[in-house]
Amino acid sequence: MKLKRDMRREQMLDVAMEIVRNQGADELTLGTLAAKAGVSRPIAYEHFSTRAGLLVALFKRLEDNYVHWLRSALREAPTELTAVADIISNAYFKCLAQFGPEALAISAALKGTEEMAAQQRLMRNVYVELMCDALWPFSDLEDERLRPVCVGLLGAAEALASEAQAGGISQQIATSVLTSLIVKAVADGPHKAR
Repeated sequence: MKLKRDMRREQMLDVAMEIVRNQGADELTLGTLAAKAGVSRPIAYEHFSTRAGLLVALFKRLEDNYVHWLRSALREAPTELTAVADIISNAYFKCLAQFGPEALAISAALKGTEEMAAQQRLMRNVYVELMCDALWPFSDLEDERLRPVCVGLLGAAEALASEAQAGGISQQIATSVLTSLIVKAVADGPHKAR
Protein backbone atom coordinates (compact mmCIF):
# COMPACT_ATOMS: atom_id res chain seq x y z
CA MET A 1 0.00 0.00 0.00
CA LYS A 2 1.37 3.37 -1.01
CA LEU A 3 1.33 5.94 1.81
CA LYS A 4 0.96 9.67 1.36
CA ARG A 5 4.27 11.55 1.65
CA ASP A 6 3.68 12.92 5.18
CA MET A 7 2.39 9.56 6.41
CA ARG A 8 5.43 7.79 4.90
CA ARG A 9 7.74 10.27 6.65
CA GLU A 10 6.05 9.65 10.02
CA GLN A 11 6.24 5.89 9.47
CA MET A 12 9.95 6.15 8.71
CA LEU A 13 10.51 8.32 11.81
CA ASP A 14 8.74 5.67 13.91
CA VAL A 15 11.03 2.99 12.46
CA ALA A 16 14.10 5.21 12.97
CA MET A 17 13.18 5.68 16.64
CA GLU A 18 12.86 1.91 17.03
CA ILE A 19 16.33 1.45 15.54
CA VAL A 20 17.79 4.02 17.95
CA ARG A 21 15.95 2.43 20.89
CA ASN A 22 16.90 -1.17 20.07
CA GLN A 23 20.29 -0.84 18.40
CA GLY A 24 21.62 2.63 19.22
CA ALA A 25 22.02 5.81 17.21
CA ASP A 26 25.25 4.59 15.60
CA GLU A 27 23.27 1.91 13.76
CA LEU A 28 20.84 4.42 12.25
CA THR A 29 21.69 5.15 8.64
CA LEU A 30 19.43 5.95 5.71
CA GLY A 31 20.22 2.48 4.34
CA THR A 32 19.22 0.65 7.53
CA LEU A 33 16.14 2.84 7.80
CA ALA A 34 15.10 2.03 4.24
CA ALA A 35 15.56 -1.71 4.81
CA LYS A 36 13.65 -1.77 8.11
CA ALA A 37 10.88 0.55 6.85
CA GLY A 38 10.41 -1.47 3.68
CA VAL A 39 11.17 1.42 1.32
CA SER A 40 13.86 1.99 -1.27
CA ARG A 41 17.01 3.92 -0.39
CA PRO A 42 16.03 6.75 -2.76
CA ILE A 43 12.76 7.20 -0.81
CA ALA A 44 14.70 7.51 2.46
CA TYR A 45 17.12 9.99 0.87
CA GLU A 46 14.22 11.94 -0.66
CA HIS A 47 12.71 12.46 2.80
CA PHE A 48 15.86 13.15 4.84
CA SER A 49 18.77 13.79 2.40
CA THR A 50 21.46 12.85 4.95
CA ARG A 51 21.89 10.87 8.15
CA ALA A 52 22.18 14.18 10.01
CA GLY A 53 18.92 15.30 8.39
CA LEU A 54 17.23 12.15 9.68
CA LEU A 55 18.63 12.61 13.18
CA VAL A 56 17.56 16.27 13.24
CA ALA A 57 14.05 15.23 12.13
CA LEU A 58 13.91 12.74 15.03
CA PHE A 59 15.20 15.33 17.50
CA LYS A 60 12.74 17.94 16.21
CA ARG A 61 9.89 15.46 16.62
CA LEU A 62 10.81 14.95 20.28
CA GLU A 63 11.10 18.69 20.88
CA ASP A 64 7.81 19.43 19.12
CA ASN A 65 6.09 16.99 21.49
CA TYR A 66 7.59 18.82 24.46
CA VAL A 67 6.48 22.21 23.16
CA HIS A 68 2.97 20.86 22.57
CA TRP A 69 2.80 19.44 26.12
CA LEU A 70 4.10 22.64 27.65
CA ARG A 71 1.67 24.85 25.71
CA SER A 72 -1.24 22.61 26.70
CA ALA A 73 -0.23 22.61 30.36
CA LEU A 74 0.26 26.37 30.43
CA ARG A 75 -3.21 26.97 28.96
CA GLU A 76 -4.63 25.22 32.02
CA ALA A 77 -2.26 26.88 34.51
CA PRO A 78 -3.54 28.76 37.53
CA THR A 79 -2.60 32.43 37.67
CA GLU A 80 0.09 32.06 40.32
CA LEU A 81 3.86 32.21 39.78
CA THR A 82 4.80 29.06 41.70
CA ALA A 83 2.16 27.01 39.90
CA VAL A 84 3.36 28.23 36.49
CA ALA A 85 7.01 27.64 37.44
CA ASP A 86 6.09 24.12 38.59
CA ILE A 87 4.31 23.41 35.29
CA ILE A 88 7.36 24.56 33.31
CA SER A 89 9.68 22.42 35.45
CA ASN A 90 7.47 19.34 35.43
CA ALA A 91 6.93 19.52 31.68
CA TYR A 92 10.67 19.79 31.06
CA PHE A 93 11.67 16.83 33.21
CA LYS A 94 8.67 14.62 32.39
CA CYS A 95 9.44 15.09 28.72
CA LEU A 96 13.06 14.05 29.24
CA ALA A 97 11.98 11.03 31.27
CA GLN A 98 9.53 9.91 28.62
CA PHE A 99 12.01 10.27 25.76
CA GLY A 100 14.66 8.52 27.79
CA PRO A 101 18.02 7.53 26.42
CA GLU A 102 16.86 7.84 22.79
CA ALA A 103 16.88 11.64 23.03
CA LEU A 104 20.38 11.60 24.50
CA ALA A 105 21.62 9.17 21.84
CA ILE A 106 20.19 11.29 19.03
CA SER A 107 21.62 14.47 20.52
CA ALA A 108 25.04 12.84 21.00
CA ALA A 109 25.06 11.57 17.42
CA LEU A 110 24.45 15.11 16.20
CA LYS A 111 26.99 16.89 18.44
CA GLY A 112 29.07 19.34 16.50
CA THR A 113 26.97 19.27 13.34
CA GLU A 114 25.73 22.51 11.84
CA GLU A 115 22.25 21.00 11.47
CA MET A 116 22.03 20.29 15.20
CA ALA A 117 23.38 23.69 16.16
CA ALA A 118 20.73 25.36 13.98
CA GLN A 119 17.97 23.15 15.44
CA GLN A 120 19.10 23.83 18.99
CA ARG A 121 19.13 27.61 18.37
CA LEU A 122 15.65 27.42 16.89
CA MET A 123 14.24 25.35 19.75
CA ARG A 124 16.00 27.45 22.39
CA ASN A 125 14.21 30.48 20.98
CA VAL A 126 10.87 28.65 21.07
CA TYR A 127 11.43 27.53 24.69
CA VAL A 128 12.55 30.98 25.79
CA GLU A 129 9.53 32.65 24.17
CA LEU A 130 7.19 30.16 25.85
CA MET A 131 8.82 30.84 29.21
CA CYS A 132 8.76 34.62 28.73
CA ASP A 133 5.08 34.57 27.77
CA ALA A 134 4.20 32.38 30.75
CA LEU A 135 6.28 34.33 33.28
CA TRP A 136 5.69 37.90 32.07
CA PRO A 137 2.44 38.41 34.07
CA PHE A 138 4.33 37.70 37.30
CA SER A 139 7.43 39.73 36.60
CA ASP A 140 8.56 43.29 37.14
CA LEU A 141 11.44 42.62 34.75
CA GLU A 142 11.63 44.74 31.61
CA ASP A 143 11.32 42.83 28.33
CA GLU A 144 15.04 43.10 27.59
CA ARG A 145 15.81 41.62 31.03
CA LEU A 146 13.21 38.84 31.16
CA ARG A 147 14.47 37.14 28.00
CA PRO A 148 18.09 36.69 29.24
CA VAL A 149 16.74 35.50 32.59
CA CYS A 150 14.73 32.83 30.74
CA VAL A 151 17.82 31.88 28.71
CA GLY A 152 19.69 31.40 31.99
CA LEU A 153 16.84 29.37 33.44
CA LEU A 154 16.86 27.12 30.40
CA GLY A 155 20.61 26.64 30.87
CA ALA A 156 19.96 25.70 34.49
CA ALA A 157 17.29 23.21 33.34
CA GLU A 158 19.75 21.60 30.93
CA ALA A 159 22.43 21.34 33.63
CA LEU A 160 19.95 19.84 36.11
CA ALA A 161 18.76 17.38 33.45
CA SER A 162 22.32 16.30 32.77
CA GLU A 163 22.92 15.75 36.48
CA ALA A 164 19.65 13.81 36.84
CA GLN A 165 20.39 11.63 33.81
CA ALA A 166 23.85 10.87 35.22
CA GLY A 167 22.19 9.75 38.47
CA GLY A 168 23.60 12.60 40.56
CA ILE A 169 20.15 13.83 41.61
CA SER A 170 16.61 12.56 41.28
CA GLN A 171 14.14 13.92 38.76
CA GLN A 172 12.02 15.09 41.69
CA ILE A 173 14.88 17.16 43.12
CA ALA A 174 15.77 18.55 39.68
CA THR A 175 12.16 19.61 39.15
CA SER A 176 11.91 21.19 42.59
CA VAL A 177 15.19 23.09 42.18
CA LEU A 178 14.19 24.40 38.74
CA THR A 179 10.83 25.57 40.10
CA SER A 180 12.61 27.41 42.90
CA LEU A 181 15.08 29.00 40.49
CA ILE A 182 12.27 30.21 38.24
CA VAL A 183 10.32 31.72 41.13
CA LYS A 184 13.40 33.41 42.58
CA ALA A 185 14.59 34.77 39.23
CA VAL A 186 11.20 36.20 38.31
CA ALA A 187 10.11 37.44 41.72
CA ASP A 188 13.46 38.77 42.93
CA GLY A 189 15.19 39.70 39.68
CA PRO A 190 16.34 43.19 38.68
CA HIS A 191 13.21 45.31 38.44
CA LYS A 192 11.87 47.74 35.91
CA ALA A 193 12.96 51.32 36.24
CA ARG A 194 10.15 53.28 37.89
